[in-house]
Amino acid sequence: MAKIEIYTQDFCGFCARAVALLQKKGAPFEEKYAPHGSANRAEAVERSGGRTTVPQIFIDGEHIGGSDDLVALDRRGALDPLLAG
Repeated sequence: MAKIEIYTQDFCGFCARAVALLQKKGAPFEEKYAPHGSANRAEAVERSGGRTTVPQIFIDGEHIGGSDDLVALDRRGALDPLLAG
């Protein structure tokens, strides 16, 4: 399986949607709590090329984007191969 990292924060519907999709796929992932002003948030912004929103999702170190990007990959049939590693 691929290494999946997802930066999230509380009360974020987009974060919940991305996490639910990954759980539905049975893909193990590391969830990094990244509220505003935290070191994890700064890390997410740096790794994502300046995106300041959450979630920010990485698969095997590659920036995938946010929740909408993850869902779009799934709809195209491109997510499962990425998750398989």
